[in-house]
Amino acid sequence: MPTQTTKLILVRHGQSQWNLENRFTGWWDVDLTELGIAEARAAGHLLAEKGLLPTRAFTSVQTRAIKTLHLALAECDRLWIPETKDWRLNERHYGGLTGLNKQETAEKHGAEQVHIWRRSFDVPPPPLETGGAYDLSADPRYAGIAIPNTESLKLTIERVLPYWQDAIVPVIAAGETVIISAHGNSLRALVKHLSGISDDDITGLEIPTGQPIIYEFDAHMQAGERYYLKDS
Repeated sequence: MPTQTTKLILVRHGQSQWNLENRFTGWWDVDLTELGIAEARAAGHLLAEKGLLPTRAFTSVQTRAIKTLHLALAECDRLWIPETKDWRLNERHYGGLTGLNKQETAEKHGAEQVHIWRRSFDVPPPPLETGGAYDLSADPRYAGIAIPNTESLKLTIERVLPYWQDAIVPVIAAGETVIISAHGNSLRALVKHLSGISDDDITGLEIPTGQPIIYEFDAHMQAGERYYLKDS
């Protein structure tokens, strides 16, 4: 008898307006660019081409990830599948860096300091000031949620992994083909966990926009090696 496998599809949202402008985005809600829309559609076209059709979907509560999911699902005729949105799949919160241009920030604080904020495992950026332009306390999607004022990758992992274990693993274990449309750092959290990547090495892992990453799980929910769908 062949070993039963189920597949997980991870997709980082297509290029956003602030990706294009080289700005720290985090929890701020930014839409896709025309390129981002094209990347999302291409991801869905690839799913259809490879015959890898999701049966359940999870995403964050941020527009760029939700739209990427919907555009991809439309391309493979899967808009009808059940979908769950949860803030715990949001991007890492960039605190006081939110909205700043990355190059200008490096010129102001020094490239080394900005590299530490961006790429260290457990050093968060300076906190976001209450009442500033990017304060989300009045955003209805976060009603009743203790919104962080900054996050390191370590803190992002600490909210993503419990949600993964509690909400998503049982769905995969039940035999569903799950797609997760999320963000660079929330997906880093999952890849770190599933591929057993060290704290030091995960900070250097780049997850490209709009490129489906696949994991296959055996009957014991052990993940195999990850691969890009385009390479399969």
